[in-house]
Amino acid sequence: MKALRTHAVGGPDTLTLDEVEVPQPAKGQVLVDVKACAINFPDTLMIRDLYQFKPERPYAPGGEIAGVIEAVGEGVEGWQVGDRVLAGIGNGGLAEKVCVPAARMFAVPEGVPFEKAASLMMTYGTTIHGLKDRGHIKEGDVLLVLGAAGGVGLSAVELGKAYGARVIAAVSSEEKGEVARKAGADEVVVYPKGEMDKAASKELANAFKAACGPEGANIVYDVVGGQYSEPALRAIAWEGRFLVVGFPAGIAKMPLNLTLLKSCDICGVFWGAFTAREPERFRAQVDELFDLLKTGRIDPLISETFPLERGGEAIAKLENRQAVGKLVVTMD
Repeated sequence: MKALRTHAVGGPDTLTLDEVEVPQPAKGQVLVDVKACAINFPDTLMIRDLYQFKPERPYAPGGEIAGVIEAVGEGVEGWQVGDRVLAGIGNGGLAEKVCVPAARMFAVPEGVPFEKAASLMMTYGTTIHGLKDRGHIKEGDVLLVLGAAGGVGLSAVELGKAYGARVIAAVSSEEKGEVARKAGADEVVVYPKGEMDKAASKELANAFKAACGPEGANIVYDVVGGQYSEPALRAIAWEGRFLVVGFPAGIAKMPLNLTLLKSCDICGVFWGAFTAREPERFRAQVDELFDLLKTGRIDPLISETFPLERGGEAIAKLENRQAVGKLVVTMD
C-alpha cells in the first residue's frame, strides 16, 4: 500500500510517497480502508516539529479520516467488515489503510459522502465544544468569528447560526467574505493582511465594534491570533467570552486591563484534550453534529480535493492560508 510520509523535519515538500506493508490490527483495533483524509492546521505544524505532539518518524500526517472497515482485530465488538466509519487518529491518515482503535471510531450514516464525514470531526467538533462548553452560547448572542472562511471559521459561522446567534464574520478578503455570507454570516468585516500599526489596529477595532453593535460581541471566536486578537477583544461585550482556538498569525499579547474593563473571560479551547477527558460528552456532541448535518443546518464546504500523491500540496495550501473551507485528500 502507499503512504505519504515524513522522514525528517521539514515542510510539505519533504513528504515522500512510500510503498509500505499493510498494517495488521492489534487487539482492540480495526483496519480501515481509507477513502478520505481531511487536512487540518495541526498537520502543517507536526511535520515541522512545531506541534505539542511529535510522533516517531517516519509517519504519515493526517489526523481525520473516513473509510470502510477491512479487518477487525481481537476483542472488537460492535463493528464488522464493511462498516462505514470516521475517526480522529492524530496522525497516519495520509495512507491507503490505517489501524484505528475501535473506541475512537464513529459510524458514518448512509448517504453522507466520505469527504464530508472526514471534514466533520475536528473543525465542527472543536467549534461545538468551544461555543457550547466554553462560550456558553445562547440564542440572541452576537458572535464575532475571526478567520471565518477557513474550515474551523466556517463551522463557527454555521453552528453560531444554528444556535440562534447573530454572526459577524471577519476575513482577509471580499472573496472570503462572500463564502462566509453564503454560510449564513449576517455581516462581514475585512481585515488587512499586512502588518498593522497602532492606528490601523484601532481602525479595525472600530470596524468590529460597528459590526457587532453597541453592546459588543458576547463571544469572540479567535481562530487567527496575532495582531487581530486585540482589536477583537476591544469589541467584546460586558462579561463576554473570548475563545482562543488557534494562532496561525502568531500568539497574541493581550492587554489584560481590557478584561477588567469589560469583566470578560479569555478561555482556551483545547478540543483534543477535551475528547480524551470527556469521552461521553464528546460522543454526544458528534451525534449532535450528525443530526445537524442530516437536517441541513451545517454542511462542510470542501473547496478542493487532492489525490494521495499530491497531499503535500494540500498541506502547503493550508499552511500558506490560501484555503477556503476544507481541503481533503482522497484515495480513489
